[in-house]
Amino acid sequence: MTKRLMADIILLLVAFIWGTTFVVVQKAIDQLPPYSFLFVRFGVAFLFLLLFIFMRRLFGKPEQRNSPFIAKKSLGSGAILAIWLFAGYAFQTTGLLYTSSSKAGFITGLSVVLVPFFSFFLLKLRPKFPAVIGVILALIGLYLLAFGDKPAVNAGNIIGDAVWLNKGDLLVFFCAIGFALQIVFTGKYAGKHDAMALTLVQLGSVSLLNFIFALLFEDVRLSFSADILLSPYMIFALFITSILGTALAFLAQTYFQRYTTPTRVGLIFAMEPIFAAFTGVLVAGDVLTLPIIVGCGLIFSGMLLAELPSELLFKFLRTKKNETGQ
Repeated sequence: MTKRLMADIILLLVAFIWGTTFVVVQKAIDQLPPYSFLFVRFGVAFLFLLLFIFMRRLFGKPEQRNSPFIAKKSLGSGAILAIWLFAGYAFQTTGLLYTSSSKAGFITGLSVVLVPFFSFFLLKLRPKFPAVIGVILALIGLYLLAFGDKPAVNAGNIIGDAVWLNKGDLLVFFCAIGFALQIVFTGKYAGKHDAMALTLVQLGSVSLLNFIFALLFEDVRLSFSADILLSPYMIFALFITSILGTALAFLAQTYFQRYTTPTRVGLIFAMEPIFAAFTGVLVAGDVLTLPIIVGCGLIFSGMLLAELPSELLFKFLRTKKNETGQ
């Protein structure tokens, strides 16, 4: 198995974890306001990785025990990643106050289009032709996934609902920019830093930023309430979201993204709403409509298409053209 294939599989697993924990997060923020929950979520993830680093320095290999705890250059890079990651969560959280979840889901998914755009202008990485086609398919699939659950009687309003924009939609678009830039800059820094140190700085900084916003806009004392934090469901939610969905997920992204491209990562992460949709069906009793199923298929096809070498796709298109000509 090649490193690129391994990276794609691990990143797909990350998207699976994020998608299946969506219902868990929804219930958790019923007990803790969004910024307070994110402060605790990223704080627990930070402490988990911090403990892991201490254990590695105590019992790891000689080069691990003697290496700097966190290299200075990782501080700046990790902080930049944290700013974009926090921006994604903050703008999405605020935007949801003014727009629908379906529109927010679709606009957030626009990051799959923004990633190759930013990669080209910031990293000089030109996306391959199959990846461009894959992005287009994924975008159509995201649209169907976001608006495909509308009743048939309202089907004619789908385009109007999607096009009519408000300030919440603009805020969520900034969220898409934040998530896209986090992916792009992770691709830039992943191969230049220790993945553990870079992830630790990123998660700690995001937790701190959420604490500041919780202090300004929420009752931050709830973040330290033993009754809330030690309740059975919150313990379960923090284990799933902090350990699996944050500490290990972002560590995996930081480490494995060095073996793939930001555009491909964006397409893989576009699978998250698919996993969220099927989790909703299994856990919350949501109904799968035909547009949603088609949307899932298009996103999945887009991800697979991005894996094809350009020459293979061109050969296939030439063959089809010749067959049509005959």
